[in-house]
Formats: sequence, structure tokens, C-alpha cells
Amino acid sequence: MVTPADPGTARTSVWLAAAPAAPARRRSEDPAGLDRERITAEAVRLLDADGLARFSMRRLAAGLGVTAMSLYWYVDTKHDLLELALDSALGELGARQEPAGPPAEGWPGRLRSLARGYRRLLVDHPWVAPLTAAYPNIGPHARAFDAALHRLLDATGLPDATRTGARLAVSQFLHGCGGTVRRPADGEFCLALDVLIAGIQAHTGRAAGDTSPAAPAAPAAPAVPDAPAAP
Repeated sequence: MVTPADPGTARTSVWLAAAPAAPARRRSEDPAGLDRERITAEAVRLLDADGLARFSMRRLAAGLGVTAMSLYWYVDTKHDLLELALDSALGELGARQEPAGPPAEGWPGRLRSLARGYRRLLVDHPWVAPLTAAYPNIGPHARAFDAALHRLLDATGLPDATRTGARLAVSQFLHGCGGTVRRPADGEFCLALDVLIAGIQAHTGRAAGDTSPAAPAAPAAPAVPDAPAAP
């Protein structure tokens, strides 16, 4: 994938590349226990603390107490590590979703829970929004979130063609309202979410045939006056 950091250069997602084998030996400066999980966790911490613009492998290595070159035993590039950090952050979504509310709320309550959890994730990790635009979201946690969204929209009862459009609308809403250019206030976000849900419900009703507007009645033919009586 081409990223803003390296225009014109194609790269393969870390999730499509073969996982590197564990190094047979470690350099003397590598602490015991260094692995991808520890490196990724430190990358998330550093991105939260300093932001995406200041992130570097050298700063990451300093936080781990190792040399920058030692990190490349575990990841091939900085971009690979950013993809790993992105999916690690998305893994928090399951814990961030609010209770869906009474069963009567059904899928609208679940959608509100999912959207609010995603919004909080982007607020707490401002670097996630630009990375979702720069890298393919095909890690295990991203796929789990996508599957949850599919199941939620399946529950709406929308036909397949309409459900595809609804999924696009929800995805664009989540990314747009969580972006860093202008993140709407909570009230604006909730209102926009209510409008989105109302639109899906309207299409659900039309698909079920219970809220379609009645066809307008044909206009009555003008009355024809009686013919005058013969003199």
C-alpha cells in the first residue's frame, strides 16, 4: 500500500507478509523478553504520549532500553510497527462498548454502543484516525470489529443491496466524526448518530413494506355536463 509517509512507494501490509521467525540469537544489548508484543505496547504508549509526528524507531528503542537496530529483529520497517500498533489499539473496542440498553432497543442500541466506543477510542488515541486512512485495516482486531458491524447490520433486516449502503454510511460516519480535522462536540455527534439510525430505520421499514408512503390517488375525472335537452 502507498502511504503518505513514502509517496510513490508500494509496500506489503505486515498482515500479508510472512511472520518473521524468532531470532536464533540476540545481541548482547537486547534485554531478555523483548518480543513483538512488548515492542508494540511501547509503540502505543509512545504514540499516545508524543503523537504520530514525533514517533521514531530511535525514540521507541530508547524507551525500551535497546538500540534502534535491535528492533529490526522483530519488525522489518517502521510502517510495519505502526500497523501493529493500530490493530493493538483497535483491540480495545470490545472493552469500550457501552451496554446496549434494554432488549427493546435492539440493533439501534447496539449501533449507538459501537459508535460511542469507537469515538472514545479515537479521542484517546488521536493517531489512530490518520493511520486508518494510511494503512489497510486487515489485522485481527480490525477484522473482528468489521465482523461485529456486519452482524449488527444483518440484524436490521435490510436487504443485501441496501445493507451494503448502510455499512458504507456507518463506516464513513465513524471515521468522519472521529477525525482530527474537526471532531464534533458530544451533542453534535449524538444528534448525527440519531439521524443516521433514523435513516436506516426508514429503509428497514420500506423493506418490510410497513412504512412505505401510500401511492397518491389518481385525480378524479372532471364531471361531464349533461347534454342540453332538445328544443
